[in-house]
Amino acid sequence: MDNTYIIFTSDHGLAVGRHGLLGKQSQFDHSIRPPFMITGPTIPKGKKVDADIYLQDAMATSLELAGIQKPNYVFFNSILDLVDGSRTKSHYDAIYNGYIDLQRMIRKDGFKLIVYPKIGKILLFDMEKDPEEMNDLVELSEYQQQVDELFAELLLLQDEMKDHLDISHIRTEMPVE
Repeated sequence: MDNTYIIFTSDHGLAVGRHGLLGKQSQFDHSIRPPFMITGPTIPKGKKVDADIYLQDAMATSLELAGIQKPNYVFFNSILDLVDGSRTKSHYDAIYNGYIDLQRMIRKDGFKLIVYPKIGKILLFDMEKDPEEMNDLVELSEYQQQVDELFAELLLLQDEMKDHLDISHIRTEMPVE
């Protein structure tokens, strides 16, 4: 064990009835946030990191642990700097996710925006005040700035990720109270 690292993670979760859903196709945290644990000789015991990461960071972390330079085409990042405390914030300005042509999501600055392109619906959650994602804020006028900013950022991330699903029309079609 003096030179062995173990990364424990899994596929993302099943809704199992939460939010009235079954399966793992939703963008709610119970479905998109897999466990991610690492242990090894240089990993502090009991340390918890709250920074947002991608599951695919496991590969970049493994490469760093093996002393192999990450190829330029790999988007994801090692989490070892988060573990050792030399970095305290996520490597990513925002977390992006999607499910076929049915859902897109961005998580940034304590908020999450979920877009349902086929039905033209958007949800907004304050993840710090409402981590269970029970109170949709999208129609409240005091949150329109967050909706506008997150939607614009989501469009940029789609372009960066080469996601060609056009959702640009949805924000202009939404009524605001």
